[in-house]
Amino acid sequence: MDSILIVEDEIKIAELLQDYLKQSGYETWIVNRGDEVVPWLKKKEVDMILLDLMLPGMHGIEVCREIRKFSEVPIIMVTAQTEEIDRLLGLELGADDYISKPFSPREVVARVKAVLRRARQPVSAEDLLKTGGIKISEETHQIWLNDQEVTFTPVEFGLLKVLLSRPERVFTREELLNKVQGYDFMGYDRTIDTHVKNLRKKLAKHGIDDCIVSIYGVGYRYHVSDV
Repeated sequence: MDSILIVEDEIKIAELLQDYLKQSGYETWIVNRGDEVVPWLKKKEVDMILLDLMLPGMHGIEVCREIRKFSEVPIIMVTAQTEEIDRLLGLELGADDYISKPFSPREVVARVKAVLRRARQPVSAEDLLKTGGIKISEETHQIWLNDQEVTFTPVEFGLLKVLLSRPERVFTREELLNKVQGYDFMGYDRTIDTHVKNLRKKLAKHGIDDCIVSIYGVGYRYHVSDV
């Protein structure tokens, strides 16, 4: 049974999410304060976190930053703050999805299922994708850059896998979001730019530069170097 930590200080919202998730077969826990999340996670593992931003004790963005220092557990941010800076900052820190309040509990359950499915299930019979210094195992969700295993978030893994599956093919932002997120994403499509930025940073850190090419006004493609 998949387990989900709900980090939410509004008790009614937390219990509403808990009820819907339990009905869908998930094991759930609730933490009401931001400064209690990391100590809690270091004692117990979960499969996903629903993380509010406005929390007592520690802001959700700082909580996300601290979690990413030791875990790549999928994180969906749930918040009433809808400003672009919060969206970009949350995703830049490694959040996998972003849901704005007010929301439909059924939509949250659908997002949870999609992110968990994306994080765990291979989508191809081919186990390995290899090009240049990159090797991806779809079965184990591992990535090696120049023979060194590197940790990626589920969104980054999915994004790189999609791009590598069709080198030189241009994918629109909407295509990438739908393929990587696993559902018809109706939110802010520029969030894909933040994921690409993070992906490029990790690739460059391991000596792989300029392989993800921006196509102005359209999206991205993976370029195979002739060298």
